Order: sequence, then structure tokens, then C-alpha cells
Amino acid sequence: MSIVQVISLYAMSAIYIIAGIFHFVKPKFFLKITPKWVPKPTIVNIIVGIIEITLGVLLLFETTRSYAAMGIIALLIAVFPANFYHYQKAKRKGVFVLPTLIRLPFQIVLIYWAYTFV
Repeated sequence: MSIVQVISLYAMSAIYIIAGIFHFVKPKFFLKITPKWVPKPTIVNIIVGIIEITLGVLLLFETTRSYAAMGIIALLIAVFPANFYHYQKAKRKGVFVLPTLIRLPFQIVLIYWAYTFV
């Protein structure tokens, strides 16, 4: 693995571990962007946080890296409705419209990035 790939791997791992931790540190942020149709949003938030931390750690091991990358791709697809909901909410309120809009196609970049480790 080249140094660029190693840096990319550690960056991706850190992003998901930190994002997962924030589900516990700042749960209100995630609960605000959780669509109303999600059952038991507090429990879902905890589960997503655990999944993100776990996938971020599993990326670091060669034997689990590919599975973790596939899990990240699945997670990104699964949380897309929440990101779209967040954009709709931002648009309705007139705040953070551009950042939430940019995040939607950025999901494709994140999926591709994870795919490089499959």
C-alpha cells in the first residue's frame, strides 16, 4: 500500500470513528436530522454511532478492511434519506441550505472512497 493509500485509509477510519463518537457526544444534532418516520430515533442514533465506530476500527485491519468498506457503503446509502431530510428542513428554514445540498452528491464521493478499499 502506498503512503497516499495509508493516509487515505487512516483519514477514512478517523472520520467514521469520530462521527460515531459524536452520536454519543452530540446526540441532539443527529436526532434533529432524523426523519420523523424513523422508529425509536434515540436507539437508532446509538446503533448508527456504534456501527460507525466499529466500521472505522475494522478498516484498520487488512482481514476486515474489505467488509468494513462494504459496510460503510451500505451505511452511506442507508443514511441518505436522513441527509435528504436535513436538506429539506434547511431549505424550509432558510439556513444551511447550500452545505446540506452539497452533502447530497458528496455521498457519491464518500461511497467511491470506501469502494477503493473493497
